[in-house]
Amino acid sequence: MLTPVLASLLPLLLLCRISFCQYSSDQCSWKGSGLTHEGHARDVEQVYLRCSQGSLEWLYPTGAIIVNLRPNTVSPAAARLSVCIKPSADSMGTNIYLDRNGKLRLLLREQDQTRGKVQCFSIQEGALFIEAVPHLDISRRITAFQYELVSDRLGPESRSLNAPCQPCSDAEMLLAVCTNDFVARGSIKKVEQEEEHSSVTVEISRLYRQKTQVFASGGVRVRRWTGHIKMPLKCGVRSGDGEFLFTGMVRFGEAWMGCAPRYKDFLRLYHEAQQQGTNPCQVDTD
Repeated sequence: MLTPVLASLLPLLLLCRISFCQYSSDQCSWKGSGLTHEGHARDVEQVYLRCSQGSLEWLYPTGAIIVNLRPNTVSPAAARLSVCIKPSADSMGTNIYLDRNGKLRLLLREQDQTRGKVQCFSIQEGALFIEAVPHLDISRRITAFQYELVSDRLGPESRSLNAPCQPCSDAEMLLAVCTNDFVARGSIKKVEQEEEHSSVTVEISRLYRQKTQVFASGGVRVRRWTGHIKMPLKCGVRSGDGEFLFTGMVRFGEAWMGCAPRYKDFLRLYHEAQQQGTNPCQVDTD
């Protein structure tokens, strides 16, 4: 059921689409203040963000804003993108909805944002409609989140940080080596249980690829790297001997585990696919 404030904003929302309300854009990130709406609590402002990642910060929210997240290119692949947002730990003052052609679906309530849990949705599901929650004192209320655009070509697991814990198929394993944000050979040194996930400390002996620097070098003369990879708690990961091939995604600067076969099992699979000519890409296994 829509709140009275939201119900009163819907006609303005439709009007905004026709007449283009106040426009704010700096391509990747946006920072604004509800104080510019003072005396105009029913105002709706359009925000356009056109980068693969960025942030939004709305101080003292009043009224509502519509956040349009779109890549800065025109391509059929753009329709297969998903959007992931991660609220900051002190984000408050608004409810966040998905708006598709004036139809709203609740994504995050005000009280849920402080958990900082990542939420993902298809870019086809619409824009973000962020509605200020009425408060007598708005001076301490700030809505803030980071966002990333994610390619759906990597499969459903690319949208979820809590994907089901199940072994990858042979095809998924080979594709992960070619498409994931990081690919590394190494061993598990320690596993720590945190509130909502496990943190796996790894030592890397061969770094094939990393999208961002999630693994730190031991120095120029030491061909070793260390880092932490997160996994859902339900996966029940444990420390173990031997070498693994770690693959996965980087979300908001954190590495999340994808396929992680034992390295000897990956080698066998890779060489079999190489003989059959079915490898999706080449990997230096020497």
